[in-house]
Amino acid sequence: MNELATTHPWQGRDLGERTVAYDERDAILYALAVGAPAGRLDLVFEERLRVLPTFALTLAQWAPDALGSAGAFDPGTAVHGSQRLDVRAPMPRSGKVSMAARVDRVWDKGSAAVFDVVVESDFFEATWAIFAPGCGGFGGERGPAAPAVPETAPTTTLTVPTGANQAALYRLLGDRHHMHVDPAAARAAGQPRPFLHGLCSLAAVTLALADEVAAHPADLTHLEGRFAAPVFPGDDLAADVWTEDRGARFEVDAGGRPAIRGGHVTFG
Repeated sequence: MNELATTHPWQGRDLGERTVAYDERDAILYALAVGAPAGRLDLVFEERLRVLPTFALTLAQWAPDALGSAGAFDPGTAVHGSQRLDVRAPMPRSGKVSMAARVDRVWDKGSAAVFDVVVESDFFEATWAIFAPGCGGFGGERGPAAPAVPETAPTTTLTVPTGANQAALYRLLGDRHHMHVDPAAARAAGQPRPFLHGLCSLAAVTLALADEVAAHPADLTHLEGRFAAPVFPGDDLAADVWTEDRGARFEVDAGGRPAIRGGHVTFG
């Protein structure tokens, strides 16, 4: 760490605690919203339900939203830069999750800042990186570089379709930022039309990766990825995959654009 770097005033800020309740219907709606087919009864039928670990991220969405509402950045222009999830225990079919959140680090990108928001619970630890234009230039550290692409050829390339109504469906799970459904809000965020939530496209790819490595998606233990460009509902995702023990590295394109970079997933 650079001893001369300036610490941002929001770094280390406590964002409080919250307990969020959910039921089987919420977990099933989530599975459908990220692309689980109706035939996957272990993901969409309450009698056999296993909850996808990435569903927990919808319950914790309050934390990055709280930071924006507190005035750290403009929620109308800030975008989700990357996501990390480490699973501590399986999510029950229904119940309550108590969470505590904080701003871990704030990185200085010059014209923008990146706020790392950490949420912890008994079931997971998750980190949102929020890219906030106009908040940089405070003299802080730039932060870690993007992970390098593996030097070998991909093991395989997967095609993952997205649905035209997928963003409208996914936003019912908690992330109701207008840019995902309202054309005017999307244009204000610099995009030509509403775009898919990064967490939705990341989870959709994770389902396909679980099948590729013969794992159950509910056995996810670690997931991370950087959002490089927007995915628009209806895009086909092309995922270059480098399989490894119990998981994979991956890079995702959408319509010829880089969508997710530095992807890494492991399953128990």
